[in-house]
Amino acid sequence: MRVTEFILAALIALGISFGLFASKSVARAKADNDTTNRLNSAADVVRDMMGAPDKGIPKDLLDKAACVVVVPSVKKAAFIIGAKYGRGFIVCRNKNGRGWSAPGGMRIEGGSFGFQIGGSATDVVMLLMNQSAIDKLLSSKFTVGADASAAAGPVGRTASAQTDAQLHAQLLTYSRAQGLFAGVSLDGATLRPDDDANKDMYGRKMSNSDVVLGTVRAPSTAARLIAELNKHSSRRASE
Repeated sequence: MRVTEFILAALIALGISFGLFASKSVARAKADNDTTNRLNSAADVVRDMMGAPDKGIPKDLLDKAACVVVVPSVKKAAFIIGAKYGRGFIVCRNKNGRGWSAPGGMRIEGGSFGFQIGGSATDVVMLLMNQSAIDKLLSSKFTVGADASAAAGPVGRTASAQTDAQLHAQLLTYSRAQGLFAGVSLDGATLRPDDDANKDMYGRKMSNSDVVLGTVRAPSTAARLIAELNKHSSRRASE
């Protein structure tokens, strides 16, 4: 009888262990899939914002950008006082100015922005125009407007309509909500690394500096995002 009880207890323990392992595997697969979905959504945002020449991001500004942050579907709930939260990616030019780096995960959170009242999902794009802004963004938690000067980016075929503030801004910021493109102020929003997304993409803990400033190979799941950026701006324009 004791042998039978022992075997039964062992089988139960084995079943519990297998169940825990399976649960963790399912959770990890779901996280990986979520990251893949966000990468594809980020590629769609770049495609749509650059594919609307009269309303999207001017190509000459993208050509001058050193890095791009794309956050698809930032969730916002607001009435007078608002809040937002989203997960996206930062991609930077390769050291020789040609092509784009592997993506690093980014999170955005903080106060109100946009041009809608009520709950909404807004796509956000930020162009980082110089190395100083990049260094600050990659170093730690980063606050738009405090750690780097920012301005709502102009839309249209060219950047000829830039204001003086836009010409000197370290970040140019854009949004799309319900199909409408606009430059938008993100002052007060905070950005920080998304370590979970990096682990999903690269299988181990990676800092954004190591990813976007190094020689890390981009995961296959990021192919569409990088292809869209290369399609519209494969080489950085000289200052």
